[in-house]
Amino acid sequence: MIKAIIFDLDGTLLDRDSSLFSFVDDQYNRLARHVQHIPKDLFIKRFIELDAKGYVWKDRVYQQLIKELGIRGIEWQTMLADYVANFKNHCLPFPDLTVMLENLSQQSFRLGMITNGRGQFQLDSILALEIKDYFEEILISEWEGMAKPDAAIFHKALASLGVSASEAIYIGDHPKNDIQAAKLIGMKTIWKKDGHWSCLDADGEIDGLKEIAEWVERLNTEKEMFEKEKGR
Repeated sequence: MIKAIIFDLDGTLLDRDSSLFSFVDDQYNRLARHVQHIPKDLFIKRFIELDAKGYVWKDRVYQQLIKELGIRGIEWQTMLADYVANFKNHCLPFPDLTVMLENLSQQSFRLGMITNGRGQFQLDSILALEIKDYFEEILISEWEGMAKPDAAIFHKALASLGVSASEAIYIGDHPKNDIQAAKLIGMKTIWKKDGHWSCLDADGEIDGLKEIAEWVERLNTEKEMFEKEKGR
């Protein structure tokens, strides 16, 4: 029986692409006197490219932007501090986020989250989405001293929730860090589709969060039938 559901954050619950676009557009406007010689579309496009779906920290992004685009009169450290302070004001959820979490909570599933990233920065995003209280356990890689796809961070989440790997589902958007890593320790997996990657290994896949409840029920039914067959 599935007892727990553990989520990734960025690209799964948080619509990071839309959030990032909103932030960069706003930052360009606020720092206009330093960047107005650069077309806004170019500034946004280059930022998103250098960000590489969040896998490049913004110190390197801003250093490269200053070098490439000839930004003057502002240091990369100032631009980075602005990102850290203000990204949370642009956090956008995927549709049906709160409804989905409320539904799973009412069914008594234990909910957890594992996210790679900087501790306070990720927590600020979670708080901005107003979803923290739905989760019994939230593990952020910087604070844990380990990151996905390390099996240890998955095992810690399972232990904290008091369930075995076979009693849990992991939902994420990254084929290796989320799906492959969770499957390797025996968890069921659901892939939140992302056009940037392909994934063939998940037990289920979704376009939107409203599909999760149906997949959880389906995987639970399949598990029950398998256990009954095994017990004959």
